[in-house]
Amino acid sequence: MKPKSLVAADIDGYISQQPDNVQALLKQMRTTIKKVAPKAEEVISYQMPAFKFHGMLVYFAAFKNHIGFYPTASAITAFKKELSEYAGAKGTVRFPFDEPLPLKLIAKITKFRAAENLEKSKLKEKAAKKSR
Repeated sequence: MKPKSLVAADIDGYISQQPDNVQALLKQMRTTIKKVAPKAEEVISYQMPAFKFHGMLVYFAAFKNHIGFYPTASAITAFKKELSEYAGAKGTVRFPFDEPLPLKLIAKITKFRAAENLEKSKLKEKAAKKSR
């Protein structure tokens, strides 16, 4: 993995700092997210690749033995059954390097998060209009 002192300016830079086998997984993750949320903006946040769509959408990062995926606690709760075979915590899932990424599940979770963010954005707009 990359030394802590190396901070990438963008997702391409982040991916290029990883070993070849990890780069392939990160590229799959990125492509899957972009297909589901094509209007999402790519950013580096907390020194990790992330996507923004009406707020932060999802994050992901490479670690020693896994890819960490951070879709927020609401998505972890919503997909608890499908994610039960993976280690994780309140807002994170760990996908081991020695198993194929569950790309269909990543896509479903990303789509869920995009809809969730869009709904929150619409509610904020309505509230702002009412307070004027």
